[in-house]
Amino acid sequence: MARRTGPVCVLCRRERQKLYLKGTRCETPKCAIERRPYPPGEHGRGRIKESEYMLQLREKQKARRIYGVLEKQFRRYYQEATRAKGITGTRLLQLLEMRLDNVVYRGGLAMSRDQARQFVNHGHFQVNGKKVNIPSYHLKPGDVVEVRQKSRTVGRIVESAAFAAGRQIPEWLSLEPGELRITVLREPERDIIDVPVQEQMIVELYSK
Repeated sequence: MARRTGPVCVLCRRERQKLYLKGTRCETPKCAIERRPYPPGEHGRGRIKESEYMLQLREKQKARRIYGVLEKQFRRYYQEATRAKGITGTRLLQLLEMRLDNVVYRGGLAMSRDQARQFVNHGHFQVNGKKVNIPSYHLKPGDVVEVRQKSRTVGRIVESAAFAAGRQIPEWLSLEPGELRITVLREPERDIIDVPVQEQMIVELYSK
């Protein structure tokens, strides 16, 4: 599957705000948006006429980059959200939040979504006792995600778990740090999904 392999800090600069794609680095003075708070490229400091379409497109691109999904995947999530009951934009964000890689990150067992995706791809996690190596695996309330027994001594996982002790875990998840276990309590409501995305603009973009 196609994945971006280049620097990710330019993505934050393009959106002109922190997307927290590099974990703890984003909270230090080394963060690219702190040093160069303007879009990348030759014309980054120039004035750009921001049309309605451009603003909607930027919101969609921002959401894609935060969750690390491809365009085709993102469109599928949107189509699924339109078929579900409730507000389409909220359902879209809930579907993205319930991805396995996002839950591993939100639950504190990875420092970034990219790292969480790598951990899952390498088979370090299991869901309800069964090994799962698909980052987009959709979780449901009641599911239990934990580090596999043979992976509990992996250095980067141990480091991430120690880092989790100082992080605030969202209330829709429950973390047992000593057991390296996350339990999904419920789907998150929109008011506790702390992503800087105006989902209604994404709905308007795809509705055209």
